[in-house]
Amino acid sequence: MRIRRFLALSLFCGGILAGAEAAADVTLPPPPFGLSDVRVGPVADQRVTWWRQARLGMFIHFGVYSVLGHGEWAMFSEHIPRNDYAKLADDFHPDPAAPAEWAKVARQSGMKYMVLTARHHDGFSLFASRANDFNVASHNNGQDVVKSYTDAARREGLRVGLYYSPLDWRFPGYFMPDLYLDSAEAMRDQYHREVEQLATDYGKIDLLWYDGGGEQWLGFGGLEFDGAKWGSRDRGKPYTGRFSWRDEEVDQRLHQLQPDILVNDRTSVPGDWRTRENPVNLGGFDDVQPWELCITLAGTWGYQPGARPRSLDELVRLLVQTATRDGNLLVNVGPAPDGHIPPDQIARLGELGAWLQKYGRAIYGTRGGPFLPTATMGSTRVDSTVFLHLLGGEGDHLPTIITVPEFPGGPALLRARLVGTGDSLTVHKGKGGTDIGIPPGALRNGVAIVELSYDGPVMGLAPRPL
Repeated sequence: MRIRRFLALSLFCGGILAGAEAAADVTLPPPPFGLSDVRVGPVADQRVTWWRQARLGMFIHFGVYSVLGHGEWAMFSEHIPRNDYAKLADDFHPDPAAPAEWAKVARQSGMKYMVLTARHHDGFSLFASRANDFNVASHNNGQDVVKSYTDAARREGLRVGLYYSPLDWRFPGYFMPDLYLDSAEAMRDQYHREVEQLATDYGKIDLLWYDGGGEQWLGFGGLEFDGAKWGSRDRGKPYTGRFSWRDEEVDQRLHQLQPDILVNDRTSVPGDWRTRENPVNLGGFDDVQPWELCITLAGTWGYQPGARPRSLDELVRLLVQTATRDGNLLVNVGPAPDGHIPPDQIARLGELGAWLQKYGRAIYGTRGGPFLPTATMGSTRVDSTVFLHLLGGEGDHLPTIITVPEFPGGPALLRARLVGTGDSLTVHKGKGGTDIGIPPGALRNGVAIVELSYDGPVMGLAPRPL
């Protein structure tokens, strides 16, 4: 993942064109730095339908960095020489049964898709790469973790995603692509060949989650020498050197091999969804650009011994805040060197799965709206139903009455009940709308969800404040 201590990079441009409807597919421009355009429109929306309905996925950061237990950026942040770092592969022997465990945990946790790091920035491939000798198969008698993972995910009925980093710290050309052009071009060749192999050898791949691609990200934003000193290239100044990733060639070949594959916004070609990273970048409501918030369950993205998982209440709150803003949530685990997810993280994910069995119909298959989210409230909707998600405020107290505005000329509210118990709630038509009584003790894991049934569809209603 992109760590902000190395570059103050904002990965979010949300809320634009909220509620607007595009008559034809267009590409929306990226945020100021480092990301690509995103396709929107009828055809683009159809392509991402399954993904939007899924709402929740599992991210898995796994590689030789797990041996150190210092996170996935250990090679770079600790300045470990390339040859020394390569020796970690001699101690990296994943349990062949681990991917089946991942998929089972993901399904039981309520996840609908998975994303595995096929290769991170350190250059270690979790598959039998034909372009890169630094791979798991070379050190484990041909073991192919990606193959085991894709097979396991499909057995559990989950959509299959792969993370891939075009950049590779082992190549000087990544840091100074013009000075070390031959190195940069060798890195590019590895990228092209590995993506083609991933799209060829592992059956249907539902999504490719790029990280570290695009010319703007070269050298972590670019190093320049003005004759007197080194400095970072200004964010508003595009890279104009001789090197190109030739992302459009990769994208064309990828879609020839995998016509329905979705890709994110971290190369130089248009993506299918916008990436937001870490809770601090949750951002605002956006029902035009498909988007996803990725978070860690415990500690860093890669394995960190003893890292404590987020509480169930925090996970539920993040899921609710994401869904009510019309986004997906991707929750990351970092397996230990043997490939197994720490037991306390499995237990916490199991708790999330149990919560979703009870409340999932207010999350899965819904879209955000029609009421714009606040710090203490949000909404999701499907067909003729609106789900109000009430978040506990100070002292975890809820208001005793919520006033829901009318939709002039639109559907009328029929009834309200509490999700989870099915209890009917008192409904009284007042001056400003309909007053709904919220009973004491309605909060569960920091949220109470109220189901509002209307006499007509609510999907076409423009988002508005509550």
